[in-house]
Amino acid sequence: MKIFKFGGASVKDANGVKNVLQVLMHEGYQNTLIVISAMGKMTNAFEKIIDSYYHKTEDLNQNIEFVKNYHLEITTNLFGDKNYQIFVEVEQLFAQLRKFLTTNKSTDYDFIYDQIVGYGELLSTKIISAYLNENEIQNNWIDVREYIKTDANYRDAYVNWEQSSANISKLNPEKLYVTQGFLSADHNNKTTTLGREGSDYTAAIFAYCLNAKHLTIWKDVEGVLNADPRFFNETQLLKQISYSEAIEMAFYGASVIHPKTLKPLENKNIPLYVRSFFHLDLSGTMVCKGLNLIPETPCLILKQNQILISISALDFSFMVEYNLRRVLIFRTNSDLIKNIICVIDSYIDSFKKQED
Repeated sequence: MKIFKFGGASVKDANGVKNVLQVLMHEGYQNTLIVISAMGKMTNAFEKIIDSYYHKTEDLNQNIEFVKNYHLEITTNLFGDKNYQIFVEVEQLFAQLRKFLTTNKSTDYDFIYDQIVGYGELLSTKIISAYLNENEIQNNWIDVREYIKTDANYRDAYVNWEQSSANISKLNPEKLYVTQGFLSADHNNKTTTLGREGSDYTAAIFAYCLNAKHLTIWKDVEGVLNADPRFFNETQLLKQISYSEAIEMAFYGASVIHPKTLKPLENKNIPLYVRSFFHLDLSGTMVCKGLNLIPETPCLILKQNQILISISALDFSFMVEYNLRRVLIFRTNSDLIKNIICVIDSYIDSFKKQED
């Protein structure tokens, strides 16, 4: 079985949803499980609803209507005729949301957050599943909360791997499934979440538990680049990298792959592909066991407005400091990428002035 994951940027509008159909037609959709994030910036929009509700501000209904109209506009662009069942299902989800807002008695912000924010994924998967079915790609919509079980650490729940694996193993590997990223449930079946940007992690959990052939994350970039093209010129596509290199890049701030995604895949040697949903003919980046960068390619990560640099030991054997006023060099004797962190003079001077 193979796992596909589509992020919010890839399904931000009706054209994005149509592109999911094109990807499946191009790649094949038998024996596939699809994990989908909330559409566009809807997680942020739901966070505004959460804050309005929690702090009892007057813009609560306005924020809800904004999110509702956003999804209805996409649904209308996809289906046109409002007699389709999907319009009823969208209305039902917003009715459930409003019911929670009127009946909830908890004052725990994190609990409230998880019960509300997940409607973004529920809406996106309902709409996309219905669109695929309408276009003769028959699929099974499943609620991820029935499969991935966690503790009750809301907003950053810890996966119960044994129970989750038992649940996921019941899926039929010959079918096509559509489900939500980011979400899970505790032992009381209350919604939990796996941490921000946790949809990649969801896909990795399914890949691990289903012994998937591979996991493909579809993005709006060609693959994993050696630097952010917004800040660096002449960036290079990394066609093959090892799990270790990808983990270290994620640790230092590369935003293409979620850090928690990589470990379950590495444990079972499941290849990860990062590919562009705009260019289906490109192979993108493959992350797998033992494929180090050859030749060595410098990977650059820019962090702006950093006042304090915190360095914590992982597998690093030593740290040497030479002339702090000019540069702080931090290297590792390991198979990972060699690292250099630079501290600019002006920062040190500003610290000295503050001390004086």
